[in-house]
Amino acid sequence: MKRIRILAVTAGLAALFVFPMAARAQFLFVDCSGTNPFAYPTINSALPNAGPGAFIAVTGTCNESVFLYGSNNLMLGAFFGQTATLNGNLSINNSQLVFVYGLNVTNPYGDGIDVNSSRSVVLDACNSSGNAGNGLAAGQSSDVSVINFGTFNNNGGYGIRTDNNSYVSIGSWGGITDISNNKTAALWIGQGSFSTIGNTHMANNAFTTNPGLRVAVDMRGGGKAQMGAFFGPNVIENNPNGGVSLQENAEISFWSLPQFSGPNIIRSNGPFGIEAGFGSQVTLAGALITGHTGPAVDIYAHSQLYGTSQLEGLGTTQILNNGTTGDPLSAAIRVDGNSEALLRGVNISQNNGPAVLALVNSSADFSGMAFNGNTGVIACDSTSTMVSDVAISARTPASGVSCTTAHSLGNRLISGPAPAVPDSTPWKAMHSRYQQRSSAQK
Repeated sequence: MKRIRILAVTAGLAALFVFPMAARAQFLFVDCSGTNPFAYPTINSALPNAGPGAFIAVTGTCNESVFLYGSNNLMLGAFFGQTATLNGNLSINNSQLVFVYGLNVTNPYGDGIDVNSSRSVVLDACNSSGNAGNGLAAGQSSDVSVINFGTFNNNGGYGIRTDNNSYVSIGSWGGITDISNNKTAALWIGQGSFSTIGNTHMANNAFTTNPGLRVAVDMRGGGKAQMGAFFGPNVIENNPNGGVSLQENAEISFWSLPQFSGPNIIRSNGPFGIEAGFGSQVTLAGALITGHTGPAVDIYAHSQLYGTSQLEGLGTTQILNNGTTGDPLSAAIRVDGNSEALLRGVNISQNNGPAVLALVNSSADFSGMAFNGNTGVIACDSTSTMVSDVAISARTPASGVSCTTAHSLGNRLISGPAPAVPDSTPWKAMHSRYQQRSSAQK
């Protein structure tokens, strides 16, 4: 089982936004309304004059696509506290230290924001919605931070897509980052990484009569994700084809720090809350999963689940009110096809079917659990086994237990270090720096 890793903001990132004194003076004003004859009429007309450290302030509605290539130490966006509109694509390529603030991006012909082969790209209070393609696509070993708050809704593709060894992180301290009502999924993570430290919302994605694998979070090809509840809970709800799907050695962790936030919430996503297959891994250390017609968690094809409420400092995990009466495959947690579940201190209650259903050479190791109101504690087929702290012998199984105990050597001991509080100081320093430079030019 993998250990929980809480991804913190790199402290050195803030230092990268300390601009040289000579560069601080360069200020370019763009008025896309055309009312100011002394301003640049478009963003593209200002770009050739934007050297390292430039600040491009934008007002009005810009009907253009903007292509940044080789940009370095660039601030681009609305005056602080305001917004500007870009009807077109924003493409950031082979660039570094690009800070974008307050842009509302809509592209009727493709993606809203594309980032490729770029480092330290920051989107502060940006909205990329109503695009024909993806809201945000990060590729070719890029890293992008969405900070303060953001919106990636009503896109024809994904809300956010990260692949090709790229990394997208969200730090929503100023409000909610909403990734909803996208045609395919809220998040696609394929051979890339994603993290959030709270206040993300994903609802009504992949609302289609031909669902396929269209779910709220679609992870493949070794993709990795951390869903941390720090600034607030992450909520994945009302996605009709399923909540989170992992394939091909993907990994996801849901964790919360209860002194700062409630648990992550995964609810009412049709047939399942989380499914993981083909060598994938799921960790639950602060999550509420409820209201699904099938299993809350479905683990299959040589995959693993680790659920805990016992690691020091992390939140509780509850799995409540899932499954459908009369369905023989209904369960709170279904473990199938040479898969494993290791559970410590999880509350599994009021589900239709057993708390755990283990099938086809699968196993469950659990202790310190709360089982209330389910149709049994655990049910196994003839090939599957359990190890638990439930009092049981071969001839007198405990009530609700229909499973063979593989051995009498007890459960595996689990321990973990107390998690560190995520450090959002660099993000907030960038945000403040933009505010200072914007205010100095008004």
